[in-house]
Amino acid sequence: MSATASSIDLSFLAELGISEVNSGAYAGEWLSCNGPLLDVHSPATGELIAQVQQADADDYEKVASAAHAAFLRWRELPAPARGEYVRQIGEEFRKHKDALGKIVTWEMGKILQEGLGEVQEAIDIADFAVGQSRMLYGLSLHSERPQHSMKEQWHPIGTVGIISAFNFPAAVWAWNSMLAMICGDSSLWKPSWKSPLTAIAMTNVARKVLEPAGFGAVLSLVVGEDQVVGEALTGDARIPLVSATGSSRMGKHVAAKVAGRFGRTILELGGNNAVIVLEDADLEMAARAIMFGSVGTAGQRCTSTRRVLVQKGVREPLVKRLLELYGKVTIGNPLSGALMGPLIDQDAVDMTRKAIERVKELGGQVLCGGEQVHPEGCEGGFYMTPAIATAENHWDIVQHETFGPILYIIEVDDLDHAIQLHNDVPQGLSSAIFTLNMRAAEKFLSAVGSDCGIANVNIGTSGAEIGGAFGGEKETGGGRESGSDSWKAYMRRQTNTINYGTELPLAQGIEFDVD
Repeated sequence: MSATASSIDLSFLAELGISEVNSGAYAGEWLSCNGPLLDVHSPATGELIAQVQQADADDYEKVASAAHAAFLRWRELPAPARGEYVRQIGEEFRKHKDALGKIVTWEMGKILQEGLGEVQEAIDIADFAVGQSRMLYGLSLHSERPQHSMKEQWHPIGTVGIISAFNFPAAVWAWNSMLAMICGDSSLWKPSWKSPLTAIAMTNVARKVLEPAGFGAVLSLVVGEDQVVGEALTGDARIPLVSATGSSRMGKHVAAKVAGRFGRTILELGGNNAVIVLEDADLEMAARAIMFGSVGTAGQRCTSTRRVLVQKGVREPLVKRLLELYGKVTIGNPLSGALMGPLIDQDAVDMTRKAIERVKELGGQVLCGGEQVHPEGCEGGFYMTPAIATAENHWDIVQHETFGPILYIIEVDDLDHAIQLHNDVPQGLSSAIFTLNMRAAEKFLSAVGSDCGIANVNIGTSGAEIGGAFGGEKETGGGRESGSDSWKAYMRRQTNTINYGTELPLAQGIEFDVD
């Protein structure tokens, strides 16, 4: 289960403007920062990629002020004109897709095909946003008063704060920023300190379009410590909306602080995603979907498959096939053709191994995997074999999200039992059922079925398309990003009433005349 690493060409770093030491603050231009120096290592080999001079509190203030000033000018552009800038940014992403995909892979650890797929998501949401820029629809309403008309319209909200996680260092920012742009907003991006180089690279690509027009600060960036930059951003009244991706613990803190100043949040937090497999399922399809959902990105997606709720009649053949597929997973350098790359760091490996030990303590059986490995040429990286273990749904370790490649097999009696266990976790992001029974599928999608924001039939939990709104319920946060009508979160709603007559009638027939 190992793939030999080959010599890696790192010329893509120079193509994206990544140098040995990089500024961590962009406000229409790169600033000279005063915060501590951050070393960025590749999880594939452990080697130092580059350094980032982080922003301090004063640097943050410069960036936030520039982003707000850019918003005041940007909002005056017609929405289709804003969409044209987004179109051009999408074209720049296309030109540099290969290099951007490689930096995602080298810095974060997901295999190259997934890195390229993430950049494609940024391209796709740019395309989506361009079309949406001509469809920021309001409503025409009927007034109860004679010679009056009513309408509802949407206006830009301000600077959008974007806090992104390490596992999707490009796409989640694009989901938010491209829609924010066409809505008339600027954005201020605080990326994870575990993947800041991708953020710098994406900003370098986008600024080619915005800087010549004097709008560079519309897409501002600040890399800094959570207790300095993160606290400043969440407490900043100039930022009416904060979109945060991360753990449920982090989300609770962000939500409370932003709500304390009457700001809004979009929260994309933890997942504990399950696949239900019924006795009439296409088992080969189910097994392959489960494998990608649990092994892809080394189990470090919020939509990764954590639990398999399998009907007892097909438990044995499904597990047998999963073990066969897991045995064929090549592990190694993500730029060199392996099917599974490293976890982000040693802490992630240790956390996953502790979860496996907890499963054993509770009486579960580890069917495969769970060991740290050191593929040839990647001895300094953070690799482990993906694990499958038997478990009970109520166990504490199963109730919590472990951000690593561990999959729990849980036996169920029937569909109702499966739905009961499926919903009996604190999180509610993504879910799936494999069945050829139309009634079972429809029940799973109904109000008494999955309680998640995403529910799929005969497709896995991982790999959402940008056309649909992305997000979840319960401790997942409740926000929505990307497609459908998610654009409304980045705008403020206004109701207008127009009197085109010569009288002044009041609503509800109230009379308030003075002779």
